[in-house]
Amino acid sequence: MLKTFKIGGVHPPENKLSKDKKIEVLPLPKTVFIPVAQHIGAPSTPLVKRGDEVKAGQVIAQSSSFVSTNIHSSVSGKVKKVDFSADSSGYPKQGIFIDVDGDEWVEGIDRSEDLIKEISIDGPDIVKKIQEAGIVGLGGATFPTHVKLVPPKGMKAEVLLINGVECEPYLTSDHRLMLEKADEIMVGIQLLMKAMNVDKAVIGIENNKPDAIKLLNEKCKGYNGVSVQSLKVQYPQGGEKQLINAVTGKEVPSGSLPIAVGAVVSNVGTAFAVYEAIQKNKPLLERVVTVTGKGLEKPSNFMVRIGTATSELIEAAGGLPENTGKIISGGPMMGRAIASLDVPVTKGTSGILLIKEEESKRQEIEPCIRCSRCTSVCPMGLEPYLLMTLGEKQIFDRAENERIMDCIECGSCSYTCPSSRPLLDYIRLGKGKVGAMIRSRKK
Repeated sequence: MLKTFKIGGVHPPENKLSKDKKIEVLPLPKTVFIPVAQHIGAPSTPLVKRGDEVKAGQVIAQSSSFVSTNIHSSVSGKVKKVDFSADSSGYPKQGIFIDVDGDEWVEGIDRSEDLIKEISIDGPDIVKKIQEAGIVGLGGATFPTHVKLVPPKGMKAEVLLINGVECEPYLTSDHRLMLEKADEIMVGIQLLMKAMNVDKAVIGIENNKPDAIKLLNEKCKGYNGVSVQSLKVQYPQGGEKQLINAVTGKEVPSGSLPIAVGAVVSNVGTAFAVYEAIQKNKPLLERVVTVTGKGLEKPSNFMVRIGTATSELIEAAGGLPENTGKIISGGPMMGRAIASLDVPVTKGTSGILLIKEEESKRQEIEPCIRCSRCTSVCPMGLEPYLLMTLGEKQIFDRAENERIMDCIECGSCSYTCPSSRPLLDYIRLGKGKVGAMIRSRKK
């Protein structure tokens, strides 16, 4: 039986233009810019300086707190400088510029295609190795994975949920990874289960990926405790709290983490990265990125080294179409427009979307007609029209009381608004201000 979450949701056109395109390895760039903050939490501390020689897989920035993670060089070459450059947010971020020379890797990394199924490491060491390998959630949130695997005192994980939903329109990187690296993902799931000390894992996949559902169902027969749950196509099914609700029927309380209901959620890309880190001794230095758009000559899925410029991906997919109006890092619902093609691929980059000029223009903003569509589609049960007004009028105390921090920024409200009101823009503004208020109270 198909399951789904109980509150809200929308059905944008899927536009999975690259779903049949196998993962291609993108050629090495000439230079990379590797930001030291590619995760939620404290930025990492650079360990290299101008002129240093580095190899692929070498730690070049070290985690500076528990909620932080290591950054590794994705290439071999010479450090050009440690400086600031704009990332996908548009703000200058510190990072390491490396001029690429050859492709020399740190000794001990297994780059073969051989599958290693036998697990010869215990749970605490798995967590430690994941932290050292710089693994974060690859679904976009980039929360350090080792932190998820260590529940707070008094809480215990009961089930691991693997997110193979990929509900964002256009994106297909997770879909292709499930089809091409199914066994590696399954071993990665077993490793995560051992780290969490649980005996049950469920892979949630939307029903628009019948080939992935069929393949992983077959693979599950060889792995204890792992099953596949087919899910109804409904955005934002891949949201952490929505996936938990769909699969387990439980609701994560307002302001709480998934562990409050005994669940830990990991993306399929994260499970694959865990396999490579533990079984192959390979840190997170590359990932699959979908490059797509209706005007693009060759929508593709690329295996890309972290730090590669967006321009390199677009060039490999046929070049920038003349009628491109907007370039988005991520998907059309939750992604953000980027201002420069120099923006690098980071651990959280799932896709690059090129939108035609006629589709990228904002419609004229009209007054709210009190239709309540935004309220009916909100998967968190919020009132987006009210939260926008509170953000716009800077009434942040009330915005906090109205649970603005529960917003998952899925964009369903903006998508469905007949008055083309920038609901999510103002809610993001409000969240930023309220978040700062909350942090200041804790000091």
